[in-house]
Amino acid sequence: MPGEDTGGTRGAGVPAGPGPGHTGHTGHTEIPGAASIAGYRLTGRHRAGDAGVWFDAVAPDGVRSGALRLDPAGTALPGARERVVAAVGADRRLAQSGLGGLMPIDDLVAARDEIWLLTARPGTPSLEELMNGRRDAPGPDAGSAATVLVETAQTLIAVHAAGLSHGALRPGTVVIGEDGATLLAERGLAEALRGEQADPRRDVAAWSVLARTLAGSWAAGDAGAARLFERAAATASSHGLGGARDVLLEGRDLLPAGFTTRERLVRTIQQWSAGDVPTHDPSPARGFAADPGEVVTLLHPPSGSSGTYGTHGVRPAASTVPAGGEGQGLRFGPGVPVDTAAAQIWRSGRDQATVHSVDRKRRKKRRGGVLGSGLIFLLILAAAVYLWFQRGDPLAVTAVDVRAPKAKGCDVTVNVIGVITTNGSSGEVTYEWLPSGRKPVRHTDTVESGKTTHEVKLEWEIGGEGTKRLTARLRVLSPVSDQGPLEDKASFTYKC
Repeated sequence: MPGEDTGGTRGAGVPAGPGPGHTGHTGHTEIPGAASIAGYRLTGRHRAGDAGVWFDAVAPDGVRSGALRLDPAGTALPGARERVVAAVGADRRLAQSGLGGLMPIDDLVAARDEIWLLTARPGTPSLEELMNGRRDAPGPDAGSAATVLVETAQTLIAVHAAGLSHGALRPGTVVIGEDGATLLAERGLAEALRGEQADPRRDVAAWSVLARTLAGSWAAGDAGAARLFERAAATASSHGLGGARDVLLEGRDLLPAGFTTRERLVRTIQQWSAGDVPTHDPSPARGFAADPGEVVTLLHPPSGSSGTYGTHGVRPAASTVPAGGEGQGLRFGPGVPVDTAAAQIWRSGRDQATVHSVDRKRRKKRRGGVLGSGLIFLLILAAAVYLWFQRGDPLAVTAVDVRAPKAKGCDVTVNVIGVITTNGSSGEVTYEWLPSGRKPVRHTDTVESGKTTHEVKLEWEIGGEGTKRLTARLRVLSPVSDQGPLEDKASFTYKC
């Protein structure tokens, strides 16, 4: 465990992971065995995550990054490796589509019996570490908590719209960047290791717990903000994360002035880092030159892979295409995927002790046959992947929101607006309006692919004298989520 005795070595030589579902504090230790993975130099700073152990690392270009060593007990389970590759591939496609709230991924590599996730940002500090805080420094305020909650909800809404879930949302899997931005780490990894299906309901429940936790910590001295967070948590349980996010946005007047700049949160991170991150370069462990075994990239096998590998080099993955669907030469989303850092290292020959042991003449003879069969295989594979993506996910409704304007004057028509949020797939949505004191009004609309919101309207004619408190309820009948029919309501007062 991080912060405890790490005397033994395993595989690439780092402390064993705590297993899914556990988090721990940050420690600093000298790493036995190999001190780098695929060119990412590991520092002695590490913490326990939910799916393994996080290490601060330095990328080949000198930029601070992260390395998550997945729990070996979890990756040894049948099918776990393929499920992890699929989860990471889904994250990369979400990033290509423009979603920026997930931990950015550089590569996924295997070293002996270990699997490492290499990230473009450090895995520290986590929200859990900041919540534990330093006794000699002021902690974040209610505005910082609101920023974290809004950004977390926004990212989860996009993840759920893609038919995915996080699966292990808790303070230890929420990372705060140096600029104060909130990043969700380890998305889908716990589910992949355990073989569980995506379940957005777990994320919604976990977000509500997180909101109440922050209400009792960072907002403990601000009664108005604490009540706001409690109301948002309750709204998430009844109306989903979209409604909870709107509660926070509409209640911004209850939060400290200037909280949207993240200034207080950034200052807390700077104070935390200055007091906790080692300022010296960790000493290489004894036996650094020892061979940790070849490192295999599981995402983008480098082209032209016939050849040799360095002592710490990266070679093409043994499997032709990982379960995530990111094969060699394939394109996903709006652009061409960028080579992983590990693949670039292998190509550029940065690794030490490169061994040239393959006979060039024999390789040249075989090249024509290998390239021909490889090209046919890639064409078949590309067609299969194209057909798979053309299937699309079935239409799913993730949230319902209703707004009603104020009724002015006598004998008026009130336009009640409803917004139905979907996962962006095409299909039909059946819904009904239930105006108070009136018969239900049912409709079926066709939703186009690529649109995640569908607006519906109820034109409610109201007349007569007196004062009436009226409510319009919108209920989606089909498609139905696992939670049952989603609905929302809005009320207004008619005076004449």
